Amino acid sequence: CFSFLQVMNLNCSLWQDNSMSVKHFAFAKFSEVTEQCFLLFTLILLMFLASLTGNVLIALAIWTNPALHTPMYFFLANLSLLEIGYTCSVIPKMLQSLVSEARGISREGCATQMFFFTLFAISECCLLAAMAFDRYTAICSPLHYATRMSRGVCVHLAMISWGVGCIVSLGQTNYIFSLDFCGPCEIDHSFCDLPPILALACGDTSHNEAAVFVVATLCISSPFLLIIASYGRILAAVLIMPSPEGRQKALSTCSSHLLVVTLFYGSGSVTYLRPKASHSPGVDKLLALFYTVVTSMLNPIIYSLRNKEVKTALRRTLG
Repeated sequence: CFSFLQVMNLNCSLWQDNSMSVKHFAFAKFSEVTEQCFLLFTLILLMFLASLTGNVLIALAIWTNPALHTPMYFFLANLSLLEIGYTCSVIPKMLQSLVSEARGISREGCATQMFFFTLFAISECCLLAAMAFDRYTAICSPLHYATRMSRGVCVHLAMISWGVGCIVSLGQTNYIFSLDFCGPCEIDHSFCDLPPILALACGDTSHNEAAVFVVATLCISSPFLLIIASYGRILAAVLIMPSPEGRQKALSTCSSHLLVVTLFYGSGSVTYLRPKASHSPGVDKLLALFYTVVTSMLNPIIYSLRNKEVKTALRRTLG
């Protein structure tokens, strides 16, 4: 991915030399009121630190406790790594833009930010589907769980998730930055996301917007349909369980994942799949704050509060 990204950035430089495209962008101000920007900076910084700390602790707790070396916690550790990369790719620059006049970003820097943000976001979509398949196998085929979800299978599923994210991100970023940008160069958003950057391109971009929309729909809906199918089978299996204790245990192991899926896919669908006419810069910025900061902060809390094994591992790690 890094090698392809270097090639892509080299292509961006060539396009800049051969066209009248702008070479630098600048993020629009969140507010003209200094106190509001400082308050927002403080809130985002606190949530960012909480998200970073929570995800690092969960990843360390899983990797340092042999009792948690199971498929479910292997995927959870990967999810924490994705959340760390997800937030670190956009939040530092967002914080700088809030309290500094240096709100500019180069074309190559914007492409790099878009690449990594899309990489982590798409990979998380696929990983959540892999986690749903793991829960389906554990509940619906417990006798075959050890063989169907072996360490090799889990590693391959994680690699596929990261690989799909890399390929889609590389294609989308290269596709967007192959366009010419005539200005204005102000990005009316909090980071280099696909729709606001595409809005700065020259000429008619309707075909480009349609292509981006189709890819976003496939990347969001395909894993989501797999999750729905997995939980449909899980629900059918739970309903025919003879003991209430068994049903409660099965549902409790899925509740945390379902809540995370709802937050992630809900915010992503509202952001990228709603009609263009309903978009507004203010609403888009609020949604961006939610799915980049709030959901990443809530995920460690959800998994630690609703899982006794994770709480025990966290206490041991902190100790």
